[in-house]
Amino acid sequence: MNEVGDPSASAGAVARGSVARVGSATALTAICVYAVIYLAARNMPPASFSVFGVFWGALGVATGAANGLLQVTTREIRMTRYSGISADRCTHPLRVAWMIGSVAAIVIAGTSPLWSRQIFAEPRELSVWLLSAGLAGFCLQAALLGALAGANGWTQYGALMVTDAVIRLTVALAAVAMGWGLSGFLWATAAGAGAWLLLLAFSPTARAAARLLAPESTMRFLHGAAHSITAALASAILVMGFPVLLKATSDQLGTRGGVIILAVTLTRAPLLVPLSAMQGNLIAHFVDQRTERIRALLAPAAVIVGIGAVGVLAAGLIGPWLLRAGFGADYVASGPLMAWLTAAAVAIAMLSLTGAATVAAALHRAYSLGWVGATAASTLLLLLPTALETRTVIALLCGPLVGIAIHLVALAQPVTDQRRSL
Repeated sequence: MNEVGDPSASAGAVARGSVARVGSATALTAICVYAVIYLAARNMPPASFSVFGVFWGALGVATGAANGLLQVTTREIRMTRYSGISADRCTHPLRVAWMIGSVAAIVIAGTSPLWSRQIFAEPRELSVWLLSAGLAGFCLQAALLGALAGANGWTQYGALMVTDAVIRLTVALAAVAMGWGLSGFLWATAAGAGAWLLLLAFSPTARAAARLLAPESTMRFLHGAAHSITAALASAILVMGFPVLLKATSDQLGTRGGVIILAVTLTRAPLLVPLSAMQGNLIAHFVDQRTERIRALLAPAAVIVGIGAVGVLAAGLIGPWLLRAGFGADYVASGPLMAWLTAAAVAIAMLSLTGAATVAAALHRAYSLGWVGATAASTLLLLLPTALETRTVIALLCGPLVGIAIHLVALAQPVTDQRRSL
């Protein structure tokens, strides 16, 4: 196995090893995610599940924004292979993550009286507390994942993903066994925020990665992180935070809203869960293939389209039956709706892919503009005066096309700043 910090490994070996290890971890993580969703839907009626789904989405928005730290840390740690920047210009990513997480948690808790009543149902105070604490923990977790990805610590990278997911599932099982109800599932959603502490306690390799420095001054690192966090926030609103977006643009969600939230979650998870887990792999791949930006997109894009085509067909044919058989007779959705939602998931997956390529190319402004543009377009489309199902499909399918176009235009430009592209 390639050791953390070893700059001599070949790109091909890194790619093969990273995909195998992170792929296995992703499969286990996806099983745990599906299990938590299944337990929540089976043990709560659709109206209560919509409350859980909104909190899951809100935490997903916050932690998704924290993934901007994963992206920028991955790139900057991996840049040490190709740059000879002196130590006096280096930054400790985990210290920056601790600072950002602490400030963000304080801001969320302090401003909660202004927005929590609109977003959260009861228990509102617990939701705010879990959101604040969860975000602080996930900022450090994201930076550690980025350091591991940048330095080829793929086994530990996968172990951290699985630990997070297993902690969530364990708490969800306890919630069912102890009859904790909605509050128990809220705890389960945020419980993985401490997984990074367990990994640091038991893994010398993870501790070594946590000490790595990025070859940037703190200000330049924060500048790149600001763009990445902005884009990751927009990404998280569109991906994990869609229930929150739906709630904000609708008067009432009720039972039908719970069904749509579950259908959206189930149709996108097979693509977006592994793609999110492999952000570190993708960024590392695009950094290694930095001179062929567009060509480097072709192979992963073909995989996404191929899997997506099979998914669209399967969702249309057996999706409605799986929804009723797995979650109960209250969860009813048509075949065309399930197929269109799966197609929308393919569009968001392609946007995630082009986004990873722009991060690797240090096109931070284009990266953030693409995701912000896609999220803004989707939000506006959710305001269309049509049925909830129709505007959901239109927003999730068409909004990402705006961001993909922005990313591709930026990636197609010739490299003009060789220092930043190395």
